[in-house]
Amino acid sequence: MNLNELQQAWQQLNQAAHIAPIRDDAHYAELVRLADTLVDAIGDAEQHPLLDLLDLVSELIRAYDAEHFTVPDASPRNVLRFLMEQHDLTQSDLPEVGNQSVISMLLSGSRQLNVRQIEALSARFHVPPGVFLEQPKVVH
Repeated sequence: MNLNELQQAWQQLNQAAHIAPIRDDAHYAELVRLADTLVDAIGDAEQHPLLDLLDLVSELIRAYDAEHFTVPDASPRNVLRFLMEQHDLTQSDLPEVGNQSVISMLLSGSRQLNVRQIEALSARFHVPPGVFLEQPKVVH
């Protein structure tokens, strides 16, 4: 591994995408826009050259969310159900997430939210993406 080459590559990537721990709301907004752009570019592709970059950016966003936002102790489907009730929405009112049957499967727990759906819900309800992520189970 050549550290000079690595440093040059890192500087180019950081100049283009500002990949670093998020320290303020402006950088947070910038990385959320980058994540949105990556989600649009990647779509449903399970193997895409930018998928690892999306994972890295998502982790930075999750870390900031965890530090700055209170994430409810609820399953993603219960969070979605609560937000739908609060906004008086039906299952067919979320076309950006999927059709009525997709929403039904999400609410029943038979289907998990994907990255695109999480980003769409986060944008629609103006909440951090982390509220739609399954919280790890703590084993004592």
